[in-house]
Amino acid sequence: MRCGARLGAHDLYPEFVFAAVDTADPGRAVARAYAVPLRWTEPELPDGGWDRAIQRAAITRLTGATPHIVSAIEICVRPDRRAAGLSALMLAAMRQAVAKLGYDTLVAPVCPSGKHTRPDLPMSEYAAQVREDGLPVDPWLRVHLRAGGRIERVATRSMMISGILAEWRRWNGLPFDTSGPVRVPGTLVPVHCDVAHDHSVYVEPNVWVRHRL
Repeated sequence: MRCGARLGAHDLYPEFVFAAVDTADPGRAVARAYAVPLRWTEPELPDGGWDRAIQRAAITRLTGATPHIVSAIEICVRPDRRAAGLSALMLAAMRQAVAKLGYDTLVAPVCPSGKHTRPDLPMSEYAAQVREDGLPVDPWLRVHLRAGGRIERVATRSMMISGILAEWRRWNGLPFDTSGPVRVPGTLVPVHCDVAHDHSVYVEPNVWVRHRL
């Protein structure tokens, strides 16, 4: 999951908002996490991934449907506290809380933490890479599987961001003056640039992981 997904969750889904604080500095959070309950009856989790989970949660709420699964939306650790095992603790806390609320399934459109180093490699190939112990090469996928999750499928268009070229130049400082793929630092795949139509779009693939609780 990625950082920045508040979604008004504090008001709409307070029971699915999680935070970790430093006991030495209780007023400052070191990690946060968000999830949303939703109803999803289709046989497969959606290609739309993160975007679709948020949309379906809103539809579930607005129509009064009864949610039966929960989708993680974000687990974010403060930069200076990363590599200390907090992401695994936050995932464990989320799993436990969701189970206590009566749900038996937690799904997650996982944003693999190492994929940005291989932007030209298809996500299906990247997610399939494993170490000698059989666990994924990717650290974040590895955390999910160690926690009991199972990789289900790739969400090929999990999150989409589009904008005119001036916006993309402002967002990352790159020229965006040539049509074709643009490799933007930190993105999982190249951004597609269309100079003639003054438009660029980023279509991020994620990996659906299912946790049985």
